[in-house]
Amino acid sequence: MPMPDPLDLLERSWLRFRDERTLVRRGGKVVEVSPTHYRVRGLSAAARLGDMVELRGHGAARRGEVVQIGADEVLVAPFDRTSDAGIGDLVMVHGPFAVTPHASWRGRVIDALGRAIDNGATLVEGDPRRAADTAPPSALSRQRVETGFRTGVRVVDIFTPICFGQRLGVFAGSGVGKSTLLAMLASAGAFDTVIVALVGERGREVREFLEDTLGERNMRKTVAVVATSDESAMMRKRAPDTAMRVAEHFRDQGHRVLLVLDSITRFAHALREVAIGTGEPPISRGYPPSVFTDLPKLLERAGPGADGSGSITAIISVLVDGDDHNDPISDAVRGILDGHVVLDRTIAEQGRFPAVNPLSSISRLAQKAWSGDQRALVARLKAMIARFEDTRDIRLLGAYQAGADPDLDIAVRQVPVIYEALNQSPGDPPSADPFADLARHLKAREKPNVVQPG
Repeated sequence: MPMPDPLDLLERSWLRFRDERTLVRRGGKVVEVSPTHYRVRGLSAAARLGDMVELRGHGAARRGEVVQIGADEVLVAPFDRTSDAGIGDLVMVHGPFAVTPHASWRGRVIDALGRAIDNGATLVEGDPRRAADTAPPSALSRQRVETGFRTGVRVVDIFTPICFGQRLGVFAGSGVGKSTLLAMLASAGAFDTVIVALVGERGREVREFLEDTLGERNMRKTVAVVATSDESAMMRKRAPDTAMRVAEHFRDQGHRVLLVLDSITRFAHALREVAIGTGEPPISRGYPPSVFTDLPKLLERAGPGADGSGSITAIISVLVDGDDHNDPISDAVRGILDGHVVLDRTIAEQGRFPAVNPLSSISRLAQKAWSGDQRALVARLKAMIARFEDTRDIRLLGAYQAGADPDLDIAVRQVPVIYEALNQSPGDPPSADPFADLARHLKAREKPNVVQPG
């Protein structure tokens, strides 16, 4: 292993101490404690929104974040499940939150604060000079999105193809196969690095997703950021930002990065919990206005990087509350992203997986991924599927008569075969050419001509 440059080490040491808040810590005292927050007097002049603080009470030091600043007091939301704060405890300011990713983080699992939770070796810290830079590239300095890639999932590659640097939403209710589809997309071999953020997941499912669904081979190039449902709202709020910071680090190294965030809805729930704790009034189904400000701030950081860097392709899952695809979070996220894949419970109940509804799903960058012939074919396929689904009730009632409508006859004959061709499980090999696979399946299911005896 090459020895580090002494001048680089010296510069890093200087960077650690150039901020006066690093040289001289400012402190205050806890004056009020609630189940989700505590108030500190004496930090108003020194603290800034988003600064990290350390509570030094009777037990081990606990970390928190400044979420509100008043003339005399600041409000702190702790990262731990319980604040363990007591009146008079000392609180020290540590400055803005920072993550220093390193190439060796691939294959590791970390928490929302960038600490290893996989019982592996101590994480190697990267360059601190990039730790606090979370602003997305300016609109005119970003590269254009031009190149499509194969995910290996036939229904996605045919109907909603994805390009490098695109941000695609997967909209689904609970239990419809959302996590399985995300794992299939995360297995795409087109990326140098994969970042997986599991926000608000059930604790027992984390190892299953990483070890079984994602697999050891894919984990070698993956950094997983985990904040389970039993962790504090601040940890669930911080996890997507940490994942994005890690993705930005690898993007700036020229990597094609895939960011899988599951789910943005639980992130919004955490934002709501923290905002309401600060006294912010709810405006839309219990969501305060800051939630709808923070969503684009996070999601706009994904996408193509500046010239000379890589890109962040984001697959964002949206947990649709009560299967209502028009709830406030779904509406807000749909308007930010570059397309959406809709998983339909009715399709799942029919045993078709992935349960993607091709008529409700759309990719705004599909024109850059399709050829002219593919675009025309997909339009015909969608029209055929729409005709088949619109007449389902009529056919169930027995009112359909073959020969009366040639287009419907074709749809009745072909659409069930198309549905069969689109079925795919995580254990199936990825599709290298989904259109060719579909053509072979249709040809194999053609009825042979019946030869009448002479």
